[in-house]
Amino acid sequence: MGQCELMHLYDKLFSEYGRLVGQILITEEDVSDPARRENLRGTLDALLENRILPIINENDSVSHREIESDRKLFSDNDMLSAVVAVFCGAAKLVILSDIDGFYDGNPAENPDAKLISRVETIDDRIRALAAGSGSNRGTGGMITKLEAAELATKYGIDVLITNGQHPEHLYDIIEHKHVGTLFVAKEMEE
Repeated sequence: MGQCELMHLYDKLFSEYGRLVGQILITEEDVSDPARRENLRGTLDALLENRILPIINENDSVSHREIESDRKLFSDNDMLSAVVAVFCGAAKLVILSDIDGFYDGNPAENPDAKLISRVETIDDRIRALAAGSGSNRGTGGMITKLEAAELATKYGIDVLITNGQHPEHLYDIIEHKHVGTLFVAKEMEE
């Protein structure tokens, strides 16, 4: 029921800007099976060619693996966004959070926590910081955002984490101004 209300909200808000939206619900099989992957790619291409913004979510009501298994491709929406970014060959993934980016500690508990503006490599030190930073809202906090960033950067996609309470940050990102935390894409091997 919530998905219908959410899509209604997206439809209403984007129509104010003259944009149409279309919902796509995907499962792991839609990305991993070659025939289904091509169908999904064709659907996304057709929507974008017709200037329709795809709203992508996991179809967890029919995905047996997501319901019954500990092995989940889309552990949460952060990972779903990274998988979609890789699938689409995106240049950049922007993950909106309820804090300004990736910190060296939990800013809710430590007023001296410092925003890390750039992460070149996600290593054990960065992973350890993720365990203690971020917020308790959502399903995974900063750990899941870091996992998503690790996947996307491995495939040559820059990842920015910034505060979703400041929509003007999206304009800053488009204008190549620095906001939040940038996780730098790795060089893709030929």
